[in-house]
Amino acid sequence: MTCSRIFVVLSALAIATTQFTAQLPAGDHSPEWRGNNGQGHSDAVDLPESWNETEHIAWKQKLPGLGWSTPVVENGQVWVTTAIDKLAPPAEAERRRKASTNSQPLRISESVSLRAVGLDLQTGEIIREVEVLSQQDPQMIHIDNTYATPSPIIENGRLYCHYGPCGIACLDVNTGDVLWRNQSLVVKHENGAGSSPILWNDLLIIHCDGIDRQYIVALDKQTGEEVWKTPRTGKLHDNPQLRKSYATSLIVDINGQPQIVSPSADWIYGYDPSTGKELWKLNYGTLGFSNAARPVAGNGMIFTCTGYMKSQILAFKVDEQNKPRLAWRYKDQVPNVSCPLLVGDEIYFASDAGIATCIDSKTGKLHWKERIGKRFWAAPLYADGKIYFFDRNGTTTVIAPGTTFKKLSVNKLDGTLLSTAAAVDGSLILRTDQALHCIR
Repeated sequence: MTCSRIFVVLSALAIATTQFTAQLPAGDHSPEWRGNNGQGHSDAVDLPESWNETEHIAWKQKLPGLGWSTPVVENGQVWVTTAIDKLAPPAEAERRRKASTNSQPLRISESVSLRAVGLDLQTGEIIREVEVLSQQDPQMIHIDNTYATPSPIIENGRLYCHYGPCGIACLDVNTGDVLWRNQSLVVKHENGAGSSPILWNDLLIIHCDGIDRQYIVALDKQTGEEVWKTPRTGKLHDNPQLRKSYATSLIVDINGQPQIVSPSADWIYGYDPSTGKELWKLNYGTLGFSNAARPVAGNGMIFTCTGYMKSQILAFKVDEQNKPRLAWRYKDQVPNVSCPLLVGDEIYFASDAGIATCIDSKTGKLHWKERIGKRFWAAPLYADGKIYFFDRNGTTTVIAPGTTFKKLSVNKLDGTLLSTAAAVDGSLILRTDQALHCIR
C-alpha cells in the first residue's frame, strides 16, 4: 500500500534483508506488501510488459467497498482487505471536525465494516467475503485514504488483516473463521492508518505512530496477544499533527543479528525483534512526518525517506557498537509517499510530481532524472527484469533497470491507482478504485 523514506547504510560486510515467512515458489506466492522480501522485488517470471482495459486482462473483478491494501497471493487464492462505511450525518460530521486540530480534507463516518475478500487466482471469482471487524464512529480519515489501506500478510492459510486503530485480526482463509481479534492498539491518526504489519518468526510487528502516542508493538501471531511494546524516544515536534507516521518496518541483518529498522516521525530506529529493546536511533536532521515508505537494504546500506514536508533520502552506517553514522543524503524529487527501490547498485524512485530518478546507492550521485507521469504514491516493483512505476491516474510505466533511462511501455487502466501490484508467475494483480485486475 502506500510510502516515504530515509536511506540508511549498514557496516556489516554483507547485509541481507531477512524475511521469516514460509518460503513458497514465487509462481504462487506473494505474501505481503512489497513481495517476498519486503523490498519491492519478485522472483515471478513471464510477466506482461504491455496492457490496457481490453488487452492482456485475464479477468477483472469489482470489489465491495474501498481499500488501498496490496493483494496477497497463496495457494491459488488472491486476498485483499476492504472497508464499507456509512458516512456520518452532516451535523455530526461538523461537530467531530471542529473537535479536531486536523486541517486536511476528511471523510467522517458513522460506522465501518472491515472485510477480507478472497478470489480464485485463475478466474477472478470471489470465493469468500468475511467481515473480520466492525466499528461505530471510527476515526476520521483523509479523503485520499481508506479504512483498509494497510496491507495484509498471508502465511500458511492464515491472513493477518490490519486496519490501524480499528484493529487487527487473523482469518483462516480455508474456513472463513476469524481466529482472533485485537482492538487495543488505538492511537489518533486522524488521517487514517497506513502502516502495514510485518512478520518475524511468531511475531506480528506493528507501528502505532499517532498524534497522541507513538510506539512499536509485537503480537503473538497465534493468539493476537501483546508480547512487547516499546514507546518511541527522542524529541518530536511541538505540533501534534507533525508527530504522526504511516511507515512500515523492515527486518535487516546488522552485524550478524536481525534488527527491526523502523522509520517514524523525525527519527529512524533499530530494535531487537525478540524483545523490542531500542538499539539505536538517528534523527533525520530535517522535519519528517507522515512518512509512509518501507526502507530497503542492500550493498551494505539501508535506504528510507523522511516524508513531509520535503522528503529526503538519507544514508547512514550502523557500526559494531550500534552507532548510526550518516553517509549521505539526497534531496531532489524524493517522494513524500512512495518507496525507493534498490536494484543492483542503483536506487530508483518516482516523486509526487511525476519525476522518476536513478541514483548510485553507494554515493547518492545522480544517474538520470526523467518525467514519466503525474503523481506517484504506490511503491514501485522490480520483477522479471523490469521496473514498474504506478501512477495514481491508473497508468503504469515500465522501464529497464540501468544507469541510462530506457522506457519499455506505458499502460493505462481506468480509475485511481494507489496500490502496488502483486506478482506471481505469468500474472500481475493490480488494484484500482474500480476493480481488481489480473494482467497476463
